[in-house]
Amino acid sequence: MMLEGGMVFMSDTRTNAGLDNISTFKKMTIWENPGERVITLLSAGNLATTQAVVSELDERLKAPSERSPSLLAVPSMFQAARLVADTLREVIDRHANVGQRADSAFNATLLLGGQIAGGPMRLFLIYPEGNFIEAGGDTPFFQTGEIKYGRPILVRAYDPKMTFAEAMTLLLVSFDSTVKANLTVGLPFDYHCYEKDGLKIGHTGRVQQDDPYFQSVSQGWGNALKDALEQQPKWTFDDAQRNPEDKG
Repeated sequence: MMLEGGMVFMSDTRTNAGLDNISTFKKMTIWENPGERVITLLSAGNLATTQAVVSELDERLKAPSERSPSLLAVPSMFQAARLVADTLREVIDRHANVGQRADSAFNATLLLGGQIAGGPMRLFLIYPEGNFIEAGGDTPFFQTGEIKYGRPILVRAYDPKMTFAEAMTLLLVSFDSTVKANLTVGLPFDYHCYEKDGLKIGHTGRVQQDDPYFQSVSQGWGNALKDALEQQPKWTFDDAQRNPEDKG
């Protein structure tokens, strides 16, 4: 999520290959060269694919070359997005060409955001095909994975002037709504709040299932929805009462 004061990233940790094979894996990776750049990657999709992408990017930090540049060496966030997109495409192609191919079995979608000294903050949504789009004024936040339950909350309540604290509350409410409706999303949640032009890792942490604040937000949001529903005009099956302006 892009804010006037920075960027906020949040990811769940649930991965599943069916209801009897649910595990917890971190889906957030952060690379930092303090004072020069901070880059955050969030992943959704096939776990083997996303872990291979992160491993490839880490390996290039140790031995970068002109053909295989490092995320800590590319000159801009656009070039960082191109590097990650190319790596994702290569990993998917490599996996898909081994053994029996299943459509979309190795697909993954990535979010890449951050800032490099001399440039602005930028946020990209990277597709498994290797192409990507960038966040802007009309689309200030991106989601991957299971998005439909939490998205309406973000669309209604997002404000670019939000503080990090307000954005965290909004994202927790959005995630809570998704968790309530979909078993493929679950706690803990990892987060990173990056301050604009800070060029260093900001507030990071993990929200656990028993976190008192999260429990308060979850219960409070549920109660607020019930209260809002009770305050709505009562439905009636009488058309005349429901649409009094139609009376002749």
